[in-house]
Amino acid sequence: MTFDRLWINARLATMAPAAAGLGEISPGAIAARDGRIAWVGPMADLPATDEAPERIDLEGRWITPGLIDCHTHIVHGGDRAREFELRLAGATYEEIARAGGGIASTVAATRAASEDELVIGALPRLDALILEGATTVEVKSGYGLDAESEARMLRAARRLGAERPVAVATSFLGAHALPPEFAGDADGYIENVVSEQLPLVTKAGLADAVDAFCEGIAFSPKQVARVFDAASAAGLPVKLHAEQLSNLGGAKLAAAYKALSADHIEYLDEEGAAAMAAAGTVGVLLPGAFYFLRETQKPPIEALRAAGVAMAVATDCNPGSSPLTSPLLAMNMAATFFRLTVEECLLGVTRNAARALGRLDEIGTLEVGKSCDLAIWDIERPAELVYRIGFNPLHARVWRGR
Repeated sequence: MTFDRLWINARLATMAPAAAGLGEISPGAIAARDGRIAWVGPMADLPATDEAPERIDLEGRWITPGLIDCHTHIVHGGDRAREFELRLAGATYEEIARAGGGIASTVAATRAASEDELVIGALPRLDALILEGATTVEVKSGYGLDAESEARMLRAARRLGAERPVAVATSFLGAHALPPEFAGDADGYIENVVSEQLPLVTKAGLADAVDAFCEGIAFSPKQVARVFDAASAAGLPVKLHAEQLSNLGGAKLAAAYKALSADHIEYLDEEGAAAMAAAGTVGVLLPGAFYFLRETQKPPIEALRAAGVAMAVATDCNPGSSPLTSPLLAMNMAATFFRLTVEECLLGVTRNAARALGRLDEIGTLEVGKSCDLAIWDIERPAELVYRIGFNPLHARVWRGR
């Protein structure tokens, strides 16, 4: 066999679905060719190579798939530190939003920012994710709320993937909030989303998926369905911010459209969980927002487990409710607040996160043929990645074999 690069004397957590637990192999090796995994397995089974590839002795370090942050809003203008102060004084997220703060304040800052400024502002947030082993990051629009501004956000997101060695998945989130020019006319704004914004970003090839916010302070299930119908007609998969502050049946609606994921889901009921399981819709848990907003309603983890819903974990990095740029801390929060196991957390930022992006055929596990995206860790056991707080044991990061 011919390899470009070979990592030996490693301990592997393959996350492969056919394997038990984390799919551990020790001692193991993994080889890359043309940016993809060409071989993975026990050291004892390592095949002879036709020529001497670059060999890297990891001396017992652990390799996991590169981490995947499957829910972020890292492209935006401004910040909302002042609202943080207001929340500390007792104001709720919903009260701030209804008073014209929240998403609306970020919309104003984002509309005022150029594409270059959006890229420059997002790069430090992206770099923080990369430094903790992220090799794929999802980025949403949703702070422009008009056709030109939403397209500008998505162009900036695409540019991030050219500025850094990372894969960027983009989600069009025009149905995120009601902009000031459509105050009191949610149906009119949804018409704008489906007739102007979505066609523009679709024609330009800027979106990999379509997202929406189904909530009392955002859009109703009927309005979201209009967006999803338009997305389906455009050939784009959908995902949904659902059941974050109340239960409007958003997750069940998302499942009806075979959504890639339903995200937040703190107020999800058993019926919604069953619908998600039947549709193969991933439940994306966002403990950063739960923590930052000081919420008390936790996602129904036991119901998700009982229904067989795959659970992903993400940072939800955004300026208002989760200014978090640490996948490692997101895992610790998911374990501490939501009582996920170590295995669930690690699968949540690898295999299940890949499923939430519709990219499991390319990333998320250490299997032959997939992109050679690796995170190499100075740890003695995988639990350390979930257990430690404020400590980054990343030894090296590999993206597409490099």
